[in-house]
Amino acid sequence: SAAAVDRMHQGPRADFDRDLTAQGVGNMLCGVLGALPMTGVIVRSSANVQAGARTRLSAMLHALWLLAAVVLLAALLEQIPIASLAGVLVYTGLKLIDLNALRQLGRYGRMAMLIHLATALTIVATDLLTGVLLGFALTLGQLAWQASRLRVTVVQEGRRVELRMQGAATFLKVPRLARALEGVPKNACVHVPMTHLQYIDHACMELLEEWQRANQASGARLIIEPRALTRRVEGRRRQAVHLAAAADGN
Repeated sequence: SAAAVDRMHQGPRADFDRDLTAQGVGNMLCGVLGALPMTGVIVRSSANVQAGARTRLSAMLHALWLLAAVVLLAALLEQIPIASLAGVLVYTGLKLIDLNALRQLGRYGRMAMLIHLATALTIVATDLLTGVLLGFALTLGQLAWQASRLRVTVVQEGRRVELRMQGAATFLKVPRLARALEGVPKNACVHVPMTHLQYIDHACMELLEEWQRANQASGARLIIEPRALTRRVEGRRRQAVHLAAAADGN
């Protein structure tokens, strides 16, 4: 909720550690006093932003107005139909839908859109916690699926062998990489470009180095070309620095 509110205004950004600590302490006090649990709600925060609120005092005043209404206007509040309150919430929720943000999800692929849609439908059909847990589970499943994908191609030109890998070279793909190395001549000069490699862990690196040590007596050489991977990492770091500088400037 705090991250969503940050995108609605240009003021100070939320301090997530401070917010979570305050909610934790507040909920412990609610438990001691036998009160209902407290939480940050996107609807109230959105209403404050749309009303022109600038500081945290708006949230505190919101709570004070609710307390005053419950204490002083309890009889009047009881006459408000529940259906009308539900209508207000539905209307406010519809105003929170950002169609542009939904369209931009397409940049991250169909899977991101499906996860978003499944999470939203589950929240509506069940409850918020179930929907969020489903979203986490689907995201973890997507990450596991991406981490398990690796395409290995061996291109041989005389004594020179190019071992091309595309995807993520994790310990899960050590057997596939080992089978590819079994077909490489023991006296080959193996080049390993990392242009299309998203990630490689120590297990695969050790397998490559072990192949070189085992065949070094036969004249084998291993040349790893991490420059493309390094350039991508440095490019992402520079992009993150530029985005942080732009945010500070705003």
